[in-house]
Amino acid sequence: MTTPAAVDLAARELAVFPLPPGGRRPVGPWHARCLTDPQIVSKQWREGDNVGVGCRASRVVALDLDVHGDDDGPGVLAALAERVGQAVPDTFAVATPSGGRHLYFRVPEDCTIGSASGGRSPLGPGIDVRGPGRRSGGYLVGPGSVVRGLPYAIVRDVPVAPLPAWIAARLRPHKGR
Repeated sequence: MTTPAAVDLAARELAVFPLPPGGRRPVGPWHARCLTDPQIVSKQWREGDNVGVGCRASRVVALDLDVHGDDDGPGVLAALAERVGQAVPDTFAVATPSGGRHLYFRVPEDCTIGSASGGRSPLGPGIDVRGPGRRSGGYLVGPGSVVRGLPYAIVRDVPVAPLPAWIAARLRPHKGR
C-alpha cells in the first residue's frame, strides 16, 4: 500500500523518501533520496517501505499536534488561534497512530523555520514543528506508513495551504532567541 501512497504524495508536490518497513527513522542520509516525480517514485519504490516526507525539499512546515499524556496539541492550537482572532486553516492533514495530527503548510523556498519538539515549540505544549530549517530540515512519517501495526492516514484530503502569517510569526527565529 505504501507505493501508491508515495506516488500520491509526490503528485501533491511533496518530496518523499523510503523509510524501513514498519519504521519511523531513516537508514543513512535521506536528504539526497527525496523524490518528487511520481513516475520515478513508482519505478523506484520498494513495496512495503514506509514513506518519509522531507520538509525542505517539499517546501513545507508541518505542525505535529500530539494528544497523549497531558498534551492536547489540537486544543492548544485552537486556543492560540482564538486568542489572536484567527482560524486554523483548512489544509492537508494526516492522522498519526497515537491519535494526533500532522498539519502541512506550504512555505517559500527560502524559509528557514526549524524543527522543535518536546515542549520547545513556540506554539505551545503538544505542538511539535517540522520545518525546512537552514540546512537539511526535518521530515515526517507520511500517510500510507504503518508503525507498530497502526497507520498514518489522510484525514483532510485538501491541498496544502500556505503557512498563515500568525503561525509563521511565532516560528521564525527572533534576535535574542
